Amino acid sequence: MSSLRIALAGLAALAVAMGIGRFAFTPILPMMLHDGVVDLPAASWLASANYIGYLLGALLCTLQPQIWARLPRLPALDAPLLVRVGLGATTLLTFGMAVPVAALWPALRFAAGIASALVFVYSSGWCLAQLAARGKPALGGAMFVGPGAGIVASGLFASALVAVGGTATAAWLVFGLLALILSAGVWRVFTPTRRADDSVGPAAGAAAAPSAAAPARHGRAEVMTLALAYGISGFGYIVTATFLPVIARAALPASPWLDLFWPIFGAGVILGALLATRVRVSGDLRLVLAAAYVLQAIAIAIGIGLPTASGFALGSFLLGVPFTAITYFAMQEVRRLRPTRVASTTGLVTVMWSLGQASGPPMVALLLRRGGSVDAAFTLSLMIAASVLVAGALLFLASSRLWPKAASAA
Repeated sequence: MSSLRIALAGLAALAVAMGIGRFAFTPILPMMLHDGVVDLPAASWLASANYIGYLLGALLCTLQPQIWARLPRLPALDAPLLVRVGLGATTLLTFGMAVPVAALWPALRFAAGIASALVFVYSSGWCLAQLAARGKPALGGAMFVGPGAGIVASGLFASALVAVGGTATAAWLVFGLLALILSAGVWRVFTPTRRADDSVGPAAGAAAAPSAAAPARHGRAEVMTLALAYGISGFGYIVTATFLPVIARAALPASPWLDLFWPIFGAGVILGALLATRVRVSGDLRLVLAAAYVLQAIAIAIGIGLPTASGFALGSFLLGVPFTAITYFAMQEVRRLRPTRVASTTGLVTVMWSLGQASGPPMVALLLRRGGSVDAAFTLSLMIAASVLVAGALLFLASSRLWPKAASAA
């Protein structure tokens, strides 16, 4: 199997899991509000259901090796099989959102979050490992174009549906069909192999056993600092990523750009993922991550200080540029710190990221319920998010000083 095919399969899997399973809700939300099926506070909790599901899915990925070690009779699984499960579930759950029973939607979004976490953890880990084994690690950055491509597609499809008077129900059906097509296109790449290097069951533990007794070069404090700093990015971006079309409509009710800010964000994601492939992975990626956090904070500040079409367009684009680049660099740090436990450590840092993003929408909901204007609530939320991102950048800089890469690699 060629390296390019693996990278493209990872791209498509992340487009389904993140661009559709996670973020299709953002461009559909204004349609749901227009249709009168939800209000803003309810939408915040509906978004949180998805994020909490993503958190649980990441936690399951983290604990999976320990569960399988304690229950040796469980059948061995491998990463491609779990990716298939996640892709199939994401497709079905997206179609399910078209069912006009609002009481079901929180459970569907919750389950979609779990499925997205499975696809993200196991597709990114498996594809990066396969590309590294073939001497093509740089293609891993291109794989993270997937979420951006999904975001652009979902935004443009939603814009087209709005133009023809489509409903939110129609939008969910369209995105479900898109997820089905993309999943079918990469299904054969993620063929279960039962090979030891792909296994996430008992065989994986056995394969890692020889090096498990060796002392770790990187302590728990360094790993937890990475997890905490990465978790901050989950909180930092989520208010804008969830409510960008709603915020834009409140500030620019008559602007023809309203339905384009989300695709512009996706275009920034695509560019950032491609630029990430040009960064030397052998350098200290914590410095790159700190710069990415500062760029996202600046992007949010632009939206606050310049609530015009040009300000939202520039802020959306700059917010998107580091989005999946942050994930790509963080995954490289995971491989550096825990090379024999990539899947479980990826799950750990994803848990922290999920905690961060799951706390964003409830914060917005609480600020909205406090009274006052919607604009004031969103502005305060964005200011908090930008401040947290700056704190995350400082945490990466502190980590770089406490555990210099040159010294730790010696």
